[in-house]
Amino acid sequence: MDRKSGVLMHISSLFGEYSIGSFGEEAKSFIDFLKECGFTYWQVLPFCMADRFNSPYQSYSAFGGNPYFVDLTTLFEKGLLTKEELESAKQKTPYVCEYERLWEERLSLLKKAAKRVQNSLEIETFIQERPQLEAFCRFMALKEANGHLPWDEWECDTYDEEIYFAWKMIQYEFFTQWQKIKSYANEQGIKLIGDMPIYVSYDSCDVWANREQFSLTEEGKPTLVAGVPPDYFSEDGQLWGNPLYNWDNMKNDGYRWWCDRISHMANMFDAVRIDHFRAFESYWAVPYDAKTAKEGSWKKGPGLEFIRAIRQAAGKSQIIAEDLGDITPEVHQLVKDSGFPGMRVFQFGFLSEGDSLHKPHHYPKNSVAYTGTHDNNTLLGYLWELPDHLRREMLSYCGHEGDWGNGCRSMIRTVYQSHADWVILPIQDLLFYGSDTRLNTPGKAEGNWQFRITKEQLHSIDKAYFKELNHRYARG
Repeated sequence: MDRKSGVLMHISSLFGEYSIGSFGEEAKSFIDFLKECGFTYWQVLPFCMADRFNSPYQSYSAFGGNPYFVDLTTLFEKGLLTKEELESAKQKTPYVCEYERLWEERLSLLKKAAKRVQNSLEIETFIQERPQLEAFCRFMALKEANGHLPWDEWECDTYDEEIYFAWKMIQYEFFTQWQKIKSYANEQGIKLIGDMPIYVSYDSCDVWANREQFSLTEEGKPTLVAGVPPDYFSEDGQLWGNPLYNWDNMKNDGYRWWCDRISHMANMFDAVRIDHFRAFESYWAVPYDAKTAKEGSWKKGPGLEFIRAIRQAAGKSQIIAEDLGDITPEVHQLVKDSGFPGMRVFQFGFLSEGDSLHKPHHYPKNSVAYTGTHDNNTLLGYLWELPDHLRREMLSYCGHEGDWGNGCRSMIRTVYQSHADWVILPIQDLLFYGSDTRLNTPGKAEGNWQFRITKEQLHSIDKAYFKELNHRYARG
């Protein structure tokens, strides 16, 4: 790894005219912006479908793409949407993702487009060559035929062929449009970092089509589910509820499902961040009928043998190990043995008095340093909400004296100066925005994942400032 920098912004946060960011010309404009600033990486969040709370970390498929990211203008130019349909899809506000409207209108619009395609053979071939996508399209068609119930409550095993084909067309457009964006980015010297949730939802194509790969009863119900144990932030721990993997069965077939997943991501991105990497060493397993995560226990993960398998599946793509949270010496050793860069988060370094591995003087070369992640406050919000004595300590650490003015710039500069090979800044920190633009607050169900930038806001960013930072600290 070389010294580089990048920006974290999900596709949903892109500006545009149709209620959410997409794979249109706006994505290319953002790539141009990154290049002008001297950045090398654009990091996104999971591309899979979001859940009812708009989170991309609970999805119907680890392989399928989010239909909302399909660019409508591209469909119009192909003759798949009329001018009137395009006009009717225009947003009411540019400042937030209009999820309720998307939920009510977008899929029906895409289904109309699917009825007008002229390249059905090309679409069919594309899907047939990708079995995981075919299974996802079939799953979604069956889900609609069963009134959108979870798969373990289905009674109907037939589906509408038009709905099935519509999902094929949506996935075809999703992946072909994205590949054009990725090609454009790489031509401009910009690389893409994807994000992979470690677990999948129970009500997903992944579990439905690969039940032997998960810890399920003969009837298909989970025996153990995922979570994390009690800690400083939660006395009951966190009960995520995802079914856990049957690592013995996965080992028997050479971790096929995981290798397919990694290979799929490697085709889409130049690097992939794997969420909750520590679970490959040991994971918190909670009985399915438990009321809280406190009832769980630690179980050993697949370890280094598994890591070697996915490293080979990744090919030339770099893997980033999200090694945050309750990290033991064994987890540190696994990350070290893997050779993958771990993560450091500036905000975590100053939450209490004393030393912390998240303070920049501890960042190892083989790591990716963040001012904050999608789960953190913005840097300005963090600065504002820190207790006064910790804020003074943190600003002093960053060489910032006097009032808070330009405090965020001192914090960013300090991260840039660290030994970490890569530095990633959330887009809100380039804008110096406050906590009202935070993307996600863990444990809070409502109001997350809505933040969007406008074209005017993007162009208000001081590009010369970041270009100078990248040059000064050899991150260009």
